[in-house]
Amino acid sequence: MTWFFIALIVAVLGVAVVVGISGGATMGPVYDDRSDVVIPADRPLRASDLDRVRFNTAVRGYRMDEVDALLARLRTELADGESPADESGEVRG
Repeated sequence: MTWFFIALIVAVLGVAVVVGISGGATMGPVYDDRSDVVIPADRPLRASDLDRVRFNTAVRGYRMDEVDALLARLRTELADGESPADESGEVRG
């Protein structure tokens, strides 16, 4: 019988904590507050495109230093393969 009262007290305290934390209200509306990662889809990537990419942070995700290192390497490799005309947007024939 003692265990029943202990379980009942724990359950009542648990409910009280949940109601106290939430204030008895429902959750607010959800909206997307992340900025879009915009890369051009109508042409090949350029090194300058990678300069503008910024990823959103999250609790679980990729290590930022690894992503930065990969972007730096891709930017260097793309820049080495581009001619000055590529940066201006002219199409090579």
